[in-house]
Amino acid sequence: MIAYVKGILDTKTNAFVIIDVQGIGYRVFMPSKSIETLGDIGSTVKVYTHYYVREDNISLYGFSSNEELRMFELLISVSGVGAKSAITMLSEISPSSFALAVISDDVSKLVKIPGVGKKTAARIILELKDKLKTENAIEANDEVNTILEKDNNTNEAIAALQVLGYTRKEIEKVFEKINVKDLELEEIIKQALKYLAKN
Repeated sequence: MIAYVKGILDTKTNAFVIIDVQGIGYRVFMPSKSIETLGDIGSTVKVYTHYYVREDNISLYGFSSNEELRMFELLISVSGVGAKSAITMLSEISPSSFALAVISDDVSKLVKIPGVGKKTAARIILELKDKLKTENAIEANDEVNTILEKDNNTNEAIAALQVLGYTRKEIEKVFEKINVKDLELEEIIKQALKYLAKN
């Protein structure tokens, strides 16, 4: 409903900010890391938002990038993970590290996040990997030829970026600009995100 909020930063706390948009103050709950990256009080800011509606809670959640927003929406789609838990996770782990943990079944990385136990971490990985498999099956029906010679790192990087909501076409187009064969897996993902964020 509200894709983003752009206005003057009026208030800044550890849990939320208030952004003045032409005289209306929007309280936006954000990950602490995202709040730290915002400018000073009085500066113009833009945050990507998710309008969260439940019977007992209507809130606006904000993020510094589309990748963070996508990660939040994926997390709250997992059974047993609420908005507050998702915000806590985003304060502790980057979208690229999160995507890598999901596609590599790295439960140990997720349990380092406060409030995330082994059962929750395993459920996050299971549900999101199943979602990714479904999306890959849909894309496999696309008659799109790739010019890339895939190795394990490349395939895993593609899967991780798809977790964050990018299509295979978008990813392969970016990979043409990156010498993926010379990079470690996490570095491939980070480099690709720099290009994808500009689009």
